[in-house]
Amino acid sequence: MCLGLAGCGDGGGTERAQAGPSGGAASTPAAPASPSPAPAKTAPSPSKSPAKSPSKPPAAPGGPLSGKTVVIDPGHNPRNHLHTAAISRQVDIGTGRKECDTTGTATNGGYAEAEFTLDVAHRLRDLLRAQGATVLLTYDGDREFGPCVDERARIGNAAHADAVVSVHADGSAAGNRGFHVILPAPVRGGGADTSKIVAPSRDLGTRIAGLFVRSTGSSPSNYVGGKTGLDVRKDLGGLNLSTVPKVFIECGNMRDPQDAALLTSPGWRQKAAQGIADGISSFLKG
Repeated sequence: MCLGLAGCGDGGGTERAQAGPSGGAASTPAAPASPSPAPAKTAPSPSKSPAKSPSKPPAAPGGPLSGKTVVIDPGHNPRNHLHTAAISRQVDIGTGRKECDTTGTATNGGYAEAEFTLDVAHRLRDLLRAQGATVLLTYDGDREFGPCVDERARIGNAAHADAVVSVHADGSAAGNRGFHVILPAPVRGGGADTSKIVAPSRDLGTRIAGLFVRSTGSSPSNYVGGKTGLDVRKDLGGLNLSTVPKVFIECGNMRDPQDAALLTSPGWRQKAAQGIADGISSFLKG
C-alpha cells in the first residue's frame, strides 16, 4: 500500500507495522390529507460505515468456473479521507490491533489508489463472471468509508469463498518498481488462525504472480520479495482473519513515474485484471 506516507495501513504495501483511500412505471398513490412530519435524520455511527450487506450477484452464465465463489476486495475507499476518525479506530487483527482502514496512497498526479483498486475490481469481476464464477465485492461505492479490515475478512469467510483477492497499489519511493503478491504467514492468536489457508493461499498467489507477468509484462518487485514477486506477512488483518484462501496484490508503485504511467492507463489496468483473473482461474481449476 504505501511506504512512509500518511494514510498507510492494512492495505499491504511495504510499511510493515506502520499505520499509514425496472420494469413499467408504478402508479402514484393519492397524497395524504396532511403530510406527516419528516423523520429526524440520524447521523451514522462513527464506528461503522453505513452499508448494505453484499447483495447476491446476478446469476453467472455457465462456464469453467461455474459453482465457484470469488470475493474481490478493492483496497481502501475513495471517501475514507472524509472519515479519518472512523477509519483510524483500532480493530483486532489477531496478532494485535490496527487501524480500521486507511486512505491509501496516490500517484504524484493525484490518481488515488482507491480509485485504481475499484476500477481493477470491476474489470476483474466481469472477467470472472464471464467464466461462470459467482463474484462478490467487499464494497462497491455503497458505503461512506471502509469497510474495516476485519469486516473485509468476514465478508470472504461468510461467502465461503473459494478464493479472495485484495487489490492494491503501493506507495514506495521512486525507483522502486514492479508488483508483488502478499501471502498470509502462519498466525494463531485471538481470532486469527491461518493454519488451514497458508498452503492454498501460496498456491493462489504463485499462480497470480506468474500469470500477472504474462498478461502485463510487468516485472516482480525490485524492492520487496527478493524479486520473486511474493512476500509473506503476519501484520495484515485482512489475511490474519481469513478462513479461506486469500492474497493481496500490489500491482505497482504509484509513486514511481514509470509504474504510475502504467497504473493510470485503462489499457494496462485491463491487462492487470486479466492477469489476476487468469491466476484465480488456474487456482480454481486446480
